[in-house]
Amino acid sequence: MESGRDQFKKSKFIINLFYKLFNCFPKVLLIYVWNCMSNHSQILFVGLRYVILKCLIKNIGENIKIGTNVQILGWNNLEIGDNVSIHSNCYIDANGGIKIGNNVSIAHNSTILSANHDWTDESVPIKYNPVTFKPVTISDDVWVGCGCRILAGVKINSRSVIAAGAVVNKDIESNTIVGGVPAKILKRI
Repeated sequence: MESGRDQFKKSKFIINLFYKLFNCFPKVLLIYVWNCMSNHSQILFVGLRYVILKCLIKNIGENIKIGTNVQILGWNNLEIGDNVSIHSNCYIDANGGIKIGNNVSIAHNSTILSANHDWTDESVPIKYNPVTFKPVTISDDVWVGCGCRILAGVKINSRSVIAAGAVVNKDIESNTIVGGVPAKILKRI
């Protein structure tokens, strides 16, 4: 059985043809197509999602797999490195900037937020206070377990594991496994 990297290399010519074609379409149409095919898991749709990402986001590497029902906001502020998988049902709000390094796996049902509500103006309800933006960086060689929440302003350093269900609200050191709510170091690797 071929690896994803091998399949990507074999398909690179076709991917580039589709990229040239899709890059002529307006962004609104590409996002509409993304939403229409979001729940299809076949390899053709994985490839089309990659092509649409290549057209819409700030920077993208090679061999990217985006699962079904992944929702993205702030497309033009999202950067993804090489050999990245973002599994089904993830929510990515890149309005404040999100950079995902190389060899990163983000398991299903995870959320990455680069925006947050402010609550300092007491004269209006919190939901009507301004939104603040802080970038998120996920460095190389990171595994984000299922159901994690990564909050605005966080940097996850290289070779880290975020345990399933963790809420990351502060920077994570390299070579660590973190877990819990809020996330704290469980083990050094």
